[in-house]
Amino acid sequence: MSATNETAAKSEKLSAKDMSTGFTVNDVERSLRFYMGLGFDVADKHEMDGKVVFYMLKAGAAHLGIGQDDWAKGRDRVKGVGMRIWLTTDQDIEALAARAKAAGITLDSGPEPLEWGPMAFTVTDPDGFKLTISHSD
Repeated sequence: MSATNETAAKSEKLSAKDMSTGFTVNDVERSLRFYMGLGFDVADKHEMDGKVVFYMLKAGAAHLGIGQDDWAKGRDRVKGVGMRIWLTTDQDIEALAARAKAAGITLDSGPEPLEWGPMAFTVTDPDGFKLTISHSD
């Protein structure tokens, strides 16, 4: 690497415009129902042999991909351990929590204020991925 490229590489910082995440799930249709119960919409889907194997979901500016596990790494592998997705919104957290409950989603906690102030509630999806939905203040 030349000195010019090395200097540029050190000074160039990532300036992301968006961030999306994706989960490999045990049952893509069950996960779809869960996330739609939280208020996500389907932005895109991909089929293989006439069956949907991947959904790109959208909630405001947030994107979440859910893909059907092909079991290549085994059916017993644990998912969602050691990670949490944080979603912030200006919407009424209590109303969003009520929507989730009405869709049959069990809340892990809340809605209640987080230690640093904003209202939030937490849920765990069918595969063990944890989410916190909080007010943006």
